This record gives sequence, C-alpha cells and structure tokens, in this order.
Amino acid sequence: MTPREKLQYSYELAFYPPRLNGVWQRIKNNDEVENIKELLDTALLLQQALPETGFASQRALQRLAMYQAKSRAFGMVTFLKNVRTALGCDDLDTHVVPGNLVRDIGLPPFCR
Repeated sequence: MTPREKLQYSYELAFYPPRLNGVWQRIKNNDEVENIKELLDTALLLQQALPETGFASQRALQRLAMYQAKSRAFGMVTFLKNVRTALGCDDLDTHVVPGNLVRDIGLPPFCR
C-alpha cells in the first residue's frame, strides 16, 4: 500500500463502521490482514484530541472534527480499542492527533 492508501484505509477504519466491522470479521476468521496493527494504531490516533498546529488546512481540521463527532454515535473508539486489545497492541503514548494525519479525506457514502 502507498502512504496515501494507508491513510485512506486508516480514516475508513476510524470513521466508517462497515470497514471496521469487515476487518474484525476477517480477524475472527483468522484471515491475514496486511499491516492491520499499524492501521489500527493510526485509526485510533485519528480519534484523539485535535492538534493545535501542524495540520494541513482549516477545512481538513473541520472535516476531521465532524468525522469524530459523527463516529461517537457508533462507539467507534471503544470498538477500535477492543480490536487492538484482541490483537495484543500496546496503549498509545499520545492523546493528540499528529498534525500530519489531518488531511481532507472523503469517506464512502454511509446510510443507516
């Protein structure tokens, strides 16, 4: 995967419930998922507090804030933490989204 594809996939894991559910099903079925721990770490980082500096643009920061707010209705943070725990991942050291992860990335359409 290219760095852009990894970031897109991490955004989908963090804010698009069907993607995270699909990954969880693959993990439960013992299917190999490439770089999943790294992607889950990045996805959980995207759910942390917004950065004060270092982000790409105000629009990207606003979009990330909107994604964070909407994902709370689906319990995405708890789900991510539980999946990471099941895989034996360590706790994250930071509680702020790194500025380089704040990008204006669109997600697939999602309907309830």
